[in-house]
Amino acid sequence: MIKKIKDERLLLKNLKNIRIAYGVQTLGILGVLGYDLITKGIDGMTDNPVWYVFMITVIVSLYLSMSISVENHRTKTSPKIGLIISLSVLIAICLVVGVFVTLTDGFGVLNGVLIGGIFFICGLVPIIYIYHLRKKASNEDTDE
Repeated sequence: MIKKIKDERLLLKNLKNIRIAYGVQTLGILGVLGYDLITKGIDGMTDNPVWYVFMITVIVSLYLSMSISVENHRTKTSPKIGLIISLSVLIAICLVVGVFVTLTDGFGVLNGVLIGGIFFICGLVPIIYIYHLRKKASNEDTDE
């Protein structure tokens, strides 16, 4: 039976080892994808199942980093203000992208709305996630 590590120094060393292993694994995946990019082009690289593993890993890593950054950067401002500012910026970006897609040759208004909508949905998920993390952190601060 494996014993749980209770010494904080060993826990920290174990986390550093995991971080190094993650870095080596990521470099290996990037090497495989880079080889596919050179030999098969962008379509061959994105058709590789390793591409999906890489993208999922990056997304999970970024979401985990968001929770750490929210814990680290606690502010006195309301989480709603941050949500409103983030949504305003996201809407502006989506409108600009939608307009530029519409003005591009070969694309119509429907394409602009579709691309702008996709940008909006993809941006909305992390904004709501960060809002909930900030709200939870501010509730914990008021409880103390």
